[in-house]
Amino acid sequence: MDLNLQYWQSNDKSFLSRLRLWFHILDPKSILSSEAEIQNARILLQNDGNQHKNDKVADAWLLSLVSNTKETTFFTLEMFSYSVLLPISAPLVVASLIPHKGVKPALFWQFLLQTYFAGFNHANRNATATLDNKTSLKQSLLITGTVAYSTCAGALPQIIVQRFKLISAVTETFSRSVLPIPLSVCLAAFSVMVVRSEEADNGIRVFDSNGNAVGVSKKAGSKAVKETTISRATLFGTTAAVPSLLLVLLKRAKFVQRNPMFIAPVRHISTAIVFGLMIPVSFSLFPQLGKIKREDLEGELQSLASDGELFYHRGL
Repeated sequence: MDLNLQYWQSNDKSFLSRLRLWFHILDPKSILSSEAEIQNARILLQNDGNQHKNDKVADAWLLSLVSNTKETTFFTLEMFSYSVLLPISAPLVVASLIPHKGVKPALFWQFLLQTYFAGFNHANRNATATLDNKTSLKQSLLITGTVAYSTCAGALPQIIVQRFKLISAVTETFSRSVLPIPLSVCLAAFSVMVVRSEEADNGIRVFDSNGNAVGVSKKAGSKAVKETTISRATLFGTTAAVPSLLLVLLKRAKFVQRNPMFIAPVRHISTAIVFGLMIPVSFSLFPQLGKIKREDLEGELQSLASDGELFYHRGL
């Protein structure tokens, strides 16, 4: 059985256990680990992998999970790895959600944000299905189109305010504070669905409880994409909503009314904090090792499966 599969099976059973695990996996310090340390960790797991309560073995498991992307993708660029997600993307999220004075800055930050997360979605997909050159070209075009569309749509609140010269304070408040919330949810979900559409089209590998591959299932691929879509929409929707609600409450305080300069720092800091906390929370909503009932699979796979429930790697 694959070492990481064994660990996910034993530590992926509840939301709290997944949350604790993701807090460790997302630790940026793991990017400092050398290739020699990673190899030593895998050797240790092969010899003593069942001793989960041993501190050295537990650290080796975490290092293996961070570095091993065997079932998630063929390779993951370092800038799209789990451990650097927060340091790289937090400034982009904060900059994309602040009210800009012009359309160009809004488009610029939206382009960086949408490009990074399109790359993250693609790099951390489940890439077990074999792809030909024609499919790869199609996927590249879909990613490019996703970034272009999401960039323009993400800057829509600023475009509305600038281009139509809205005078109404209520309408401007709606465009700057309310509209970005559903927009963030929709764009996050759209990016995952389009970038990872190959999983539903080509299928992903499913395997039994012993780690033996049963086949490639399109239905499992669709389920994996759906779960990840909900996870990412929750991440961005909450990140956009909580700071906006906080500012609404703070603006009623007399201290803030006398010192409006505090509004911007509070917005930036609260956005970064909420985003940082919601990354492990959103990743923990669904098991990383997804399950699908045999009767929900394609007919040809049902005859090959002996277990009533099969597994698949969800990706991120």
